[in-house]
Amino acid sequence: MNKAILMGRLARDPEIRTTQSGVSVCNFTVACDRRSRAADGTWQNQADFIPCVAWRQQAEFVNRYFSKGDRILVSGSIQPRNWEDQNGQRRYTTEIIIEEVEFCESKRGERRDVPGDDRTDRVSAMTVESGGDSFLPTPDEDTSLPFDF
Repeated sequence: MNKAILMGRLARDPEIRTTQSGVSVCNFTVACDRRSRAADGTWQNQADFIPCVAWRQQAEFVNRYFSKGDRILVSGSIQPRNWEDQNGQRRYTTEIIIEEVEFCESKRGERRDVPGDDRTDRVSAMTVESGGDSFLPTPDEDTSLPFDF
């Protein structure tokens, strides 16, 4: 089985292009944290930068909804590939070929009080019904337990 699951942040904006046959392909890099123990025994976070490739609708989805710094969850398969560069040198890389993409957070700066979403109204109504800004018991409420520890 060849399955990779990554959660991290985009290290740069996705780059989309179209092949000669009209297929969309999007390249992006996911920065994933990895904990390691230092020589003095303390834990340190290090970042691994994993190249990813999405094709077709996944490519268009990533390009449209994600940008540098966004948190992303991807799954796919690990695939090595090689090519010859302009100088005739053989180059190698290992990429994640994306099968699934998920959001991990709401967009920064996005308003949470969406028109037609009654969650905001319910929170306001609960505050009003509770007599203000607190759900704590009033001084005359009995908060003692009916038994001893």
